[in-house]
Amino acid sequence: MSTIEKMLIAMTVILAVPYLVWRVAGRDRLAPLVVVQIVVGILLGPGVLGALVPDAHAAIFTTEVVTSLNAIAVWAVMLFVWIAGIELDLHEAWANRIETGITAGLAMVVPIATGAAAAAVMLWHDTGWLGTAGSDWQFVGGVGMACAVTALPILILFMEKLDLLRRPLGQRILRYASLDDLAIWGVLALILLDFERIGRQGLFLVGFSLATLLVRTGFPRLPESDRWFVALIWLAVCGFAADWAGLHFMVGAFLSGVVLDGRWFDQERMDLLRHHLLLVVMPVFFLSTGLRTEWTMGGWPVMAAAALLLIASVAGKLAGVHFAGRWLGWPRHEASAIGWLLQTKALIMIIFANILLDRQVIANETFTALLLAAVASTLIAVPMANRHLARLNPDRMITAAAATQGRASV
Repeated sequence: MSTIEKMLIAMTVILAVPYLVWRVAGRDRLAPLVVVQIVVGILLGPGVLGALVPDAHAAIFTTEVVTSLNAIAVWAVMLFVWIAGIELDLHEAWANRIETGITAGLAMVVPIATGAAAAAVMLWHDTGWLGTAGSDWQFVGGVGMACAVTALPILILFMEKLDLLRRPLGQRILRYASLDDLAIWGVLALILLDFERIGRQGLFLVGFSLATLLVRTGFPRLPESDRWFVALIWLAVCGFAADWAGLHFMVGAFLSGVVLDGRWFDQERMDLLRHHLLLVVMPVFFLSTGLRTEWTMGGWPVMAAAALLLIASVAGKLAGVHFAGRWLGWPRHEASAIGWLLQTKALIMIIFANILLDRQVIANETFTALLLAAVASTLIAVPMANRHLARLNPDRMITAAAATQGRASV
């Protein structure tokens, strides 16, 4: 068979298998489709399918096919992270800066600390978790950071399903997650700082700052239809420049979105773009992630590390939000609901793990443990959050529709 035929077979598998599993299992009764796609991607990788039927796996997922799939996955996930950057509403965060700063700060710092402690335990037990080009501080900081992330695009998807996105509580959760996203990408840039490329990185920061001024000055003057094309060009340029500077194309992709104002784009079109990415190309990213999972240390050490990282990330995030809740006088169930919804780590935690693996800060085994922890935390987020949302005071869950009717009557 030709490479194209093999790639189309691979595409058939990665689109059909997750959907059939999700459909047969009763749709969201098992898990949201996006989570099923991630899990199936892991199962289709060399750690499971490759070990069970190595010849068939090698025949379909050849080097050429994997390279083609990775190229699709890179652009898909750059678009997804770019959208997350655009949806970061810095104006709203500033208007509620005290509450947002306290909550986002504690929701980030505490899980970073617990995750870093778990990473230190892993290194103390076995240095094999460390990548070939990483130092101890990069490993501890990188893993701690990965334990603190929230996947903003997945969080938005979940809150839409819970009819929470347009409610006041949902908007607050978005502010906390958005500010954490911005801060953690900054931490990632520091962890990936390449002292051999310090000149390039300085040039990137200066050039990006100057280009941002030009973009923010000229962008509002463009017709809305032209903004989409110019924004995609801006995304590609920033991704290339950041990668050339030794940071990572994902850092450039996120920054290119952050400096764009979400109000410059039609919200419905942006929502459609995000949904179409999830439908059309993000399954390729989930598969390409699964294809990178390795089980070279055996199942139990990786599973134990994944459990340790899961406990560190969940406990740290919940503790941080509850500390903020006590400080700000929230009801206990409200803090718990927020804390559990912020556990939706799957996509961004996997992206971060990919970046750390690309830069050889972590080993393949650590990558697999982080991936499993990300999937597990996302699986439990919505069921646990639902338990606490059901006990909240209805006055705090007022719908956007009711608010709109109130404004209309006034």
